[in-house]
Amino acid sequence: MRATGFKVLGVAVGLAAAAVLIGLYVSKLTTDNGSKAYTVPVQTQGGHKVVDLQIETVAAVGPQFSPAHPDYVSYLVRDAQGKWLRRTVWRLPANATVHMTIYNFDGASGLRNPLYARPQGIDGNSFMLDGKATDFINPDDTSHTFAVPAYGLVVPLTGVADNAKNQCGYAPCALSMAHHTITFTFHTGKVGHYRWQCFVPCAAGWIDGFGGPMQTIGYMDGFLDVI
Repeated sequence: MRATGFKVLGVAVGLAAAAVLIGLYVSKLTTDNGSKAYTVPVQTQGGHKVVDLQIETVAAVGPQFSPAHPDYVSYLVRDAQGKWLRRTVWRLPANATVHMTIYNFDGASGLRNPLYARPQGIDGNSFMLDGKATDFINPDDTSHTFAVPAYGLVVPLTGVADNAKNQCGYAPCALSMAHHTITFTFHTGKVGHYRWQCFVPCAAGWIDGFGGPMQTIGYMDGFLDVI
């Protein structure tokens, strides 16, 4: 019995140690690669919290934002002063309405799962694509997705045509360059730490397109810190 007790204790200690290490690893991920949290400005309308979140997707983040990985595909967030930041951990208030705008400057990569070509988890399960209400896009035309699995939220982003004029080379990309504008609304719930990511295998040069920037906080995925 004593030996069994020691084994149980050893397993418990091992699990506790693993939990601590995992927590430290996740904490490190959220601050690595210039991904300090960005606190999104909050407004109050009729006693309800509302935020406007603007982000852009780019084919190459460029040396200004990432000297070590200038060719990484990436998301950027726009701050209240209109400056683009390579931060993918965003602080949002709990139980708030989020009006989101995504400017996509990247070309199409195509979805492996056509289910993600239909928006889910947003108001009306529909978004505005360049000012037009849209509830489905051709999976082959998809460039990226913005997805929050814990919210059941996924929005496909249409890619810029290969023959489009004035395409952006490196970020930051000006709105005068070829892009698509996607707008939609979703709602945060209770306090929590929720991962968001892209489900399109868009990391050129990596096995299956899911390496490098696709698995690195600060590029194609991050967290919603709902507080």
